[in-house]
Amino acid sequence: MRDLDLTSLRLFVAVCETRNIARAGANANIVGSAISKRMAQLEDVVGTKLLSRRRHGVELTSAGETLLEHARAILTSTARIERDMSAYSHGLRGQVRVLATSSVLAESLAEDVAVFLQDPRHRSIRIDLEEGLSHQVIRGIKEGVASLGICWDASPLDGLQSRRYRNDHLVIVVHPSHPLAHMRSLQFHQTLDYEHVGMPVASSVQVMLHRSAAQAGQALLHRVIVSNFDSALRVVRANLGITVVPFEVAQSYADATGLVVIPLTDAWATRSFIICFRDEESLAPAARVLLEHLASVEPVA
Repeated sequence: MRDLDLTSLRLFVAVCETRNIARAGANANIVGSAISKRMAQLEDVVGTKLLSRRRHGVELTSAGETLLEHARAILTSTARIERDMSAYSHGLRGQVRVLATSSVLAESLAEDVAVFLQDPRHRSIRIDLEEGLSHQVIRGIKEGVASLGICWDASPLDGLQSRRYRNDHLVIVVHPSHPLAHMRSLQFHQTLDYEHVGMPVASSVQVMLHRSAAQAGQALLHRVIVSNFDSALRVVRANLGITVVPFEVAQSYADATGLVVIPLTDAWATRSFIICFRDEESLAPAARVLLEHLASVEPVA
């Protein structure tokens, strides 16, 4: 297959979104016949039919649906490249993309990055943060999507290098009227008779919780599954379940709402985070400076 033409891909996406060649041409200030020619050339390049012409427009074939997905991804990546290169042309001397788990973003990373950027020496550095599950963070670093990733140190690194970052502490959060609310501390198995508010099942914490429950010979009962800590704590506030979250996330919410925070005493409840990367020597100068800053942050005791 010959190289794909970005202009043809852009026009293909426009045709797919409008389902009409003439309308796509009007939006792009190009005559419809020129777009039709582009679409025919694109079909010739990929070697299959992408569009079926109808009386009032076009419909995508199965191959067209697949190409549309890829075309959008390619154009998004191209836009990112253009933005990054434009940043350098305007005098920005460094750009670092960081992938991090939700725990890290919810707890400390944003503040640590803000401190870094407040240093006058770093005013020419741009930092982009993106959230993902631990396995997504590691895959993203391996694939070169970002320079630095931050995740739980229990995650398999698959050959990546790493430096230490911060610690956190997992706790149980319950409604004040809950039967466990009087407890000063708990082991996780003591919570398994009660319904939990869970997070995405693929997250490292959820995997650990299910494993711990299995080792105790019980099942982890989920009444509600949510996508973030704030939603989990709101469900607990409604007294619909209990949840496991980092103390560093729970404390301020609990102080404001009266929820009860109970430390977990299981060995795995104190977690260490790491900064991972492919090769420290090959990191760009801006990424290396940020790495040194984050690795120098004192972990919570």
